[in-house]
Amino acid sequence: MAELTAAGEVPEVLFWVGCAGSFDDRYKAVTKAFVKILNHVGVKFAVLGPEETCTGDPARRAGNEFLFQMQAMANIQVLDGYGIKKIVTACPHCFNTIKNEYPELGGNYEVVHHSQFLQQLIDDGKVVLKNGGEFKGKKITFHDSCYLGRSNGVYEAPRSVLQALDAELVEMKRCKTKGLCCGAGGGQMFKDAEPGNKEINIERTEEALATGASTIAVGCPFCMTMMSDGVKNKEQESVVKVKDLAELIAEAKGL
Repeated sequence: MAELTAAGEVPEVLFWVGCAGSFDDRYKAVTKAFVKILNHVGVKFAVLGPEETCTGDPARRAGNEFLFQMQAMANIQVLDGYGIKKIVTACPHCFNTIKNEYPELGGNYEVVHHSQFLQQLIDDGKVVLKNGGEFKGKKITFHDSCYLGRSNGVYEAPRSVLQALDAELVEMKRCKTKGLCCGAGGGQMFKDAEPGNKEINIERTEEALATGASTIAVGCPFCMTMMSDGVKNKEQESVVKVKDLAELIAEAKGL
């Protein structure tokens, strides 16, 4: 963003990479897949790079309101300094926080989750998948992220993206408004589980495996980690793959 501004250019969108997209080895692949799609369709985008910090979501969820507001205010200052209007992110936690919680601190932006952005590209005919590529006819189930689904009502965009793959979308018993959390939201990602007889991600993975799908599609880094761990726990990683929507589109396009 700093380089574009110095050159007097303005990007169409700011791609908010997020902590997981920057540092988590598994989710870096999602960042790269999404960037390949953006480059493929010629979307002019920028990233903040070293000027981007955590949105403060984990801090607020864990109860550290002071740290959340510090991080949020710092980010808003940077975003407003560049005159950012539209943000796209592959993380529902970043999406929810910037979209719904930054306005009360003075940060007002159009925030889009990458599932919505991909759906728009497909609807506009910019991403064309001939016969769905390698996923044609394969069973895929989609796990609804809490901060994408129940918190923001985004259910159809990710499913539209999967339908473009010409795959067979098989729903879990608990989906959409009745979806079950992967177990990582609300700061749970960073703490030990409560006493009980089963981890939430195992329960959710069992529901996903019961659909008979060969791919569990996700749109969130936390869900990616929890579902992948669940599949490993069930020793199904050679049969069932956990992939982000952006990865599925990029693979189908051969990018």
